[in-house]
Amino acid sequence: MDRSLSSRRGPVSVLSCFPPPVGRDVAIAVLKPLRAAVGNPNRHSLLHTDRQVRWTMEVLCYGLTLPLEGNTVRLCVDVYTDWLTALVSPRDSIPPPISREPNLYVQKILQHLYSLFLPRSDQVSPVYLYLYQQVLCAVRSMARESSMMSRDTWESLLLFLLRINHAMLAPPTAAGKILSMEVLLEVWLLSCARCFPSRCLWQTCGQALSGWRHQPVVVEQWSRVVAALTSRLLLLSFGPSFPRLKVPDVDAALIPADLDDGWVPETWFRILHMFSNPVDLTRPSQEELLSRRDGRLPNMFFRAMREVSTLVDAFLGISRPRSGSAPPTPVNILSMPSAPPYITSPPLHKRQLKPTDVSKTTIKPPMMTLHHHWKSSSHPATHTPPLSTCSRPSPSPLRCNVDSLLHLFGSWLFDAALINRDSGKPGKLYCAVKQLYYTLYTQYYIHFTQSTVHLCKRWASGQAEACGTLCRIFSCKKTSEDVLPVYLSRFYQALLQGLQVWEGACLPVLASILLNSTCLFCCDLTGINLLLPSFVSALEIVLLDSRELLRFKGFVSLVDLRRASIQVMLSLLPLPLQFGSIRLEVLPDSRFSGDNVTAGSFLGLKPRLLSVLIGALQTETDASNTQVILAAMLNLVLDSAVVQASGQASGQAQKVNLSNEAGVLWVQVVRLLTQRLTAHWKNEAAVCLSALEVLGGLAKVEVRVEEAERRRAISSVCSYIVFQCSRPPPLHSRDLHSIIVTAFYCLNVWLTQHPAVLNHQDCLLEVLEIVELGLSGSKSRQEQEVRCKEEKDLTPVSLRVKEAAEVTLSCVMQVSGIFRFDEGSLNEDALIGLSGLDYSSLKKFRYFVVDSSVILGILEQPPGPENAWCPSLTVLIRGPSGCRTWTLQLHLQPREDRRHTQEDYGIQCGSKYQLFPESINRVPLVKADLSIPPLNKAVSEELEHLRTVLKKQRQFETQPHVSSCPVFTTTHRPPPPVSNCQTARLFLSHLGLLTPETLKDPGTSGVPAQLVALDLSLPGFSEDLRHLDQLSSRTCDSAFVLYMRAGQRTSAEILRNVESSCSVPSHFLDFLSSLGQPVEASHHQGRGISSKFPAVLGNSGGSVFNGEKFVLKFTDVLTEITFIVPSSSSSSSSSSSAPHSQYFFPLSDLLSDMTTQTPTRNLSSSSSNILLIFIHPLKTGLYRICCRRKTTSKFSIIVPLVSGSVVSKRCLGFLVRETVINCCHRRWLESDSAPPPHIRRKHMISDMILRYCSRRSEPAFYSSLFHSL
Repeated sequence: MDRSLSSRRGPVSVLSCFPPPVGRDVAIAVLKPLRAAVGNPNRHSLLHTDRQVRWTMEVLCYGLTLPLEGNTVRLCVDVYTDWLTALVSPRDSIPPPISREPNLYVQKILQHLYSLFLPRSDQVSPVYLYLYQQVLCAVRSMARESSMMSRDTWESLLLFLLRINHAMLAPPTAAGKILSMEVLLEVWLLSCARCFPSRCLWQTCGQALSGWRHQPVVVEQWSRVVAALTSRLLLLSFGPSFPRLKVPDVDAALIPADLDDGWVPETWFRILHMFSNPVDLTRPSQEELLSRRDGRLPNMFFRAMREVSTLVDAFLGISRPRSGSAPPTPVNILSMPSAPPYITSPPLHKRQLKPTDVSKTTIKPPMMTLHHHWKSSSHPATHTPPLSTCSRPSPSPLRCNVDSLLHLFGSWLFDAALINRDSGKPGKLYCAVKQLYYTLYTQYYIHFTQSTVHLCKRWASGQAEACGTLCRIFSCKKTSEDVLPVYLSRFYQALLQGLQVWEGACLPVLASILLNSTCLFCCDLTGINLLLPSFVSALEIVLLDSRELLRFKGFVSLVDLRRASIQVMLSLLPLPLQFGSIRLEVLPDSRFSGDNVTAGSFLGLKPRLLSVLIGALQTETDASNTQVILAAMLNLVLDSAVVQASGQASGQAQKVNLSNEAGVLWVQVVRLLTQRLTAHWKNEAAVCLSALEVLGGLAKVEVRVEEAERRRAISSVCSYIVFQCSRPPPLHSRDLHSIIVTAFYCLNVWLTQHPAVLNHQDCLLEVLEIVELGLSGSKSRQEQEVRCKEEKDLTPVSLRVKEAAEVTLSCVMQVSGIFRFDEGSLNEDALIGLSGLDYSSLKKFRYFVVDSSVILGILEQPPGPENAWCPSLTVLIRGPSGCRTWTLQLHLQPREDRRHTQEDYGIQCGSKYQLFPESINRVPLVKADLSIPPLNKAVSEELEHLRTVLKKQRQFETQPHVSSCPVFTTTHRPPPPVSNCQTARLFLSHLGLLTPETLKDPGTSGVPAQLVALDLSLPGFSEDLRHLDQLSSRTCDSAFVLYMRAGQRTSAEILRNVESSCSVPSHFLDFLSSLGQPVEASHHQGRGISSKFPAVLGNSGGSVFNGEKFVLKFTDVLTEITFIVPSSSSSSSSSSSAPHSQYFFPLSDLLSDMTTQTPTRNLSSSSSNILLIFIHPLKTGLYRICCRRKTTSKFSIIVPLVSGSVVSKRCLGFLVRETVINCCHRRWLESDSAPPPHIRRKHMISDMILRYCSRRSEPAFYSSLFHSL
């Protein structure tokens, strides 16, 4: 069969023994009467015996070899294509011998028709193209519709198609005729369904295709068939739940409907390997060398490897439509000339071709120029479309193992990835090809010598595709899966070669590896850390060197390349601190590294990674990439600070060699963020939000830095607020105001975390000016001009900004000075219980509202023996910022318990009293001073009498016993304190609230007086007061924590995991303990009673925190988060699990059982707003993060935990809390129906004023203050 394919001779007719004119005349004479019966069912055939048919076929065989100038060849084709229908529907016009034995004669006809496809001079004429198409259509129709074909006929038909394809596609300069290859593969698939080809035929077909691979049509048609078969194979192997490989309908129709399911795997495997190893294209034969003049072989190599990549993605469950899709690795072939475009035709079964009469003068081109209705991806193009910016779908959990995929495609992929492994320059292949060119084509030698410098890079696109596919395969390794060491070693060898960063490195391969290795270090691959130095060198090229980055611009999107590099960096950042001083293995061959790699520890790579991180932030221009870098910065600073703190606590600071690196890094990062926030990112709303959130997180990191650095950070945030508020009105929008609100929130975090900064006068003044700016829209001090408050117009930037400034003012008042307010849970009932009073005292509370915003609940305490000298009262102050409890005492004497003695009275003090200052004597008198006469001149007699009386009195006092009557002297003492007074009246009076102005109605509609009394006797007052106490001044949100095992699909299975500690690993319980403190569920709305985690946990796996008895609660001055661990005994759910389980995460089922403590939320109906954080433990002790949130918001990236992050156990709890806080804050910003907590309390207070305002007159109000309750 091999010799029959390569034979250029067809069957020889007996007429060839005669002179050519004799044979031509005989053929014309015989064909004319035969042509009349073709296609005419009413006429009977002129041939009735086998001898007649055989003799006629000899004439037809000779007629097919004649030139196309006459109609002889066309008539021969018409007759033979008509006789082929004997296997489909016999007619009277067909000779009876053929109808009786159709298989025998059809085999003979196919042998004769081969003569039509032998090389001839007029092969490009329209007549030939038409006849070529007519024969293929007839053969295809016969194969599709016939039910009588024997095995010999099937083999003859397949061999006939192989021979004509070999004749047309094997020549190196042949035009790509797509039709013959289409018919071959379609008929071959029909044969697999009805009469499976023999092993010999499969081998022959494989050998034949190896000589046609330089033709684009071969690669394209093979790709279409393999993709269609793969789509059906996946459905049979993995079931309907596995992601389908989407192929065009026209390709799916190539697979026969009657192909038995049992034959699909073998058919797929044999057709897949029919193409043999695509790497053989890089070792061209003599015929293929000719085609390299137009650059086809590298292009064909790339297309073949791209198809292999598509098949691998299909087996991984990464659904990507084949038609019109961008390749998974966005590389181009810019350095090679593109092949000339070839003509494509529509699929055969979509054409409507009928044999028609074609004359010599009226030849029309056949329908070969029609194109597919879908755009073929196989056309040679100079530019391959870049990778889409959308993220690649996650692999399916039902995917096959890594070893299974490598058993199928590993040899091809590894060979393609290691094409140039012998050396970095052209080696054996170069020498062999060069010698072959010199021997066979001396005239091309000089040109080849100049072009062979780029020989290795000619195959770069296919090599890049192979490397990217290998990276995707190994990145999809399952948790409990083991990979054969031989595959790992070859994979690492390929990556070490592809990650070369020397000047002559292959940039498409490097880009492909980075684009497809975003989670390679998160898969627990054995020995993967061997690649760590090489990846760091590659990251330095992409993220730091802008000139080197431009070299990638021609074949990849720079934004996507940097994004992938940043994702790789996220997985590398925690490794130095995680492994510390552990020795990093030396690379076996320094040629595989971009620099001279020497032995060292993991910690030695930290400076390089830190330099890459900071440099990436300084050079990044994409908003999404910048946000991911910001998240990585917070993670690294926090991890460094925790490691440093733990090392110092254990006395190992010198051992870990950290000293105060965390503080230095903290200062460097804070300065960089604040500088770029005001200089570069001021117009990027999403980046500003993330940067402010990261700054808030950095404020919570405990490091040893100078106080001036914290003040500088606060000053930068204040300057940023001033800049955004001062923007022109046309630039103001909701997004801008959201940024300003976030900046105020960031400022609040800094003030509450570091209250000592307010002890600095300049810092306090700057903060108060920012508060003034937010409340009024301008500052009183503008350069040298100072305006009083009464002169200013209150025009805040927006109501939301004003509300944010109010919260900042409240924070300043809480944390400044020596009295730090902590929100308590004392109400009237608790206060009575702590005071030892009876519950009848509840009715003795007086309630007043001050400035329509503060409710004062005043309890007048009766004086006891111990405080008879000190009237006292207790005040419950309920305002927008929360509830405060104060006890006030009025001391008429010093606080010390000082008793007065007899010696204390009559003591004379040598004090000099004067009515005017001493300087008055130095002022010279004027005449006006003499206008009033002196007193001694006006009343001289009265003064003389007064002097006499005083003199007598002094004498009497100095001689008290001269008189016979005793004289008794009385010491004047202060009166005893009043034992019964109205302390509420005194308190309000001291505050200046008991004046006619404060009690008078201002006359404005809806605006009450400054002081308003509340009538607590009205129904509902106590319930509303209790409801007000339940409205926290913090932002209160709930987060739900689940443990999900591999393979679990239902909510019931997930909820049962936490019932026992034996069902969950210890690191899950450690994670729960890092989230918050156990608090009784009945008290979690207030301060609650926290308990020790181990004592509360007991033997449960976390189910005790399901919200029935206990919850985990984290609280600070600004936020309050309740963590609930739902169990099968509670109706709660959702947020932490393994990353690959996200594919089957039953979110809708869990949300149907979810209950939250936020009455304004209906989470079951707003699942798109829910943030899912999947946390997966790695064998290294680190944790892999994957975040999922269905949202269309432009602020979709929430820091610090982003998808692809790898974090340590030390930082996991903190980072999860920060992410939850930032997510909830984003939802508050985006919502129009959820005002801030202090605004909700303010609205509640206003409603209570309208409902329970006392209607008494002013005299009655004063009278009530003098009556005890």
